[in-house]
Amino acid sequence: MTKQKQPIFECRNIRVSTDEKEIVKGVDLKVFPGEVHAVMGPNGSGKSTLASALAGHPAYDASGEIYIDGKPVHPLAPHERAHAGLFLGFQYPVAVPGVTVSQFVKSALEAKEGKAPSLSAFRKQLSDAFKMLDVPMDFASRYINDGFSGGEKKRLEILQLLLLQPKIALLDEIDSGLDIDALKLVSKGINHAKDTGMGVVLVTHYQRILDYVKPDFVHVFKDGRIVKSGGPEQALELEAKGYEWIEEPSRQAAGGV
Repeated sequence: MTKQKQPIFECRNIRVSTDEKEIVKGVDLKVFPGEVHAVMGPNGSGKSTLASALAGHPAYDASGEIYIDGKPVHPLAPHERAHAGLFLGFQYPVAVPGVTVSQFVKSALEAKEGKAPSLSAFRKQLSDAFKMLDVPMDFASRYINDGFSGGEKKRLEILQLLLLQPKIALLDEIDSGLDIDALKLVSKGINHAKDTGMGVVLVTHYQRILDYVKPDFVHVFKDGRIVKSGGPEQALELEAKGYEWIEEPSRQAAGGV
């Protein structure tokens, strides 16, 4: 298959500060349809800050350019970036007592499409996603993340991903707190999404999710920068050797960077 010439997602010279401290120090990234880019790095390196800032989190002072399908989204508010096709999967999803999963997802679809989905179509979409993620249907009537286990919270994030079908998914440590069964189910959902042509940026500390979601590129993030990029074999090297051996920032060309 010939690669599309235009990336589905691109960011240029992203810099992010908070409380006058620069956390992300100039990040460039290109993601083409159906590609998975893993961003790996030690705690405190700025990976999660980068993902949140790309989604437009108001707590950060961010600069740089962000494009989805060649159209600039950096001037847009967070909900407008979501409308343009950007999805952020949270590391720590919050509970929303009083709002059911079904109500929330239906409202999100209505906001995306500009009209309410037909009841029959919505029920089928919901049922298909629940089956893929091995979620019982009574999950739909539960309040969002209220009393959910870690695995249930992360499966709800992927449920939203499958139903909303964004163009680019930024998944911030979606594997944290998962046992092996939940990890396999979450990975199954991610693989299905990327097979539809969605781009995926997968922020993670560990190689284990990459046994199930095969990355096209692995980027090492240190001190607010991508310092090294390579293929999927780089994740195994990081697992074996850690991050300390990677000292100096470099501009190694590897796929989407």
